[in-house]
Amino acid sequence: MIATGHQADAQVDQSEYGTEARAIERVLHKQQEAWNKHDLEGFMAGYWNSPDLTFFSGAKEHDGWQATMERYLNTYGSPGHEMGKLEFSGLRVEVLGQVGAFVRGAWKLTMSNGKTPQGLFTLVFRKFPDGWKIVHDHTSAAE
Repeated sequence: MIATGHQADAQVDQSEYGTEARAIERVLHKQQEAWNKHDLEGFMAGYWNSPDLTFFSGAKEHDGWQATMERYLNTYGSPGHEMGKLEFSGLRVEVLGQVGAFVRGAWKLTMSNGKTPQGLFTLVFRKFPDGWKIVHDHTSAAE
């Protein structure tokens, strides 16, 4: 079968989307590495540093990068709290075009006391001149 121009374009698009999906996965792996080094600033580098960032968790909405950072600091970085070891799994990246993507996955923290809080997340990524960033995060925890 001879590939038409349209089919050839589709092959290029799939290859380009695969490259973009891997770039998005790298953002998440860098976040995981930063978290496990207790580097919240490094972890937050994966998020869009804007007041328009949205983060949903525990039936609460946090608007903006600073509010999201404060939530992480209060939940994991304040005295009496620990960050644990973060692991992402089951990542499914759907590239929606040249500048947008949707990611689903699971997270798990392993704490020093043996507890393992875990849950699911959905992320919306946007591609900026400096790379892919999370513009919306909806994270839930298992009951």
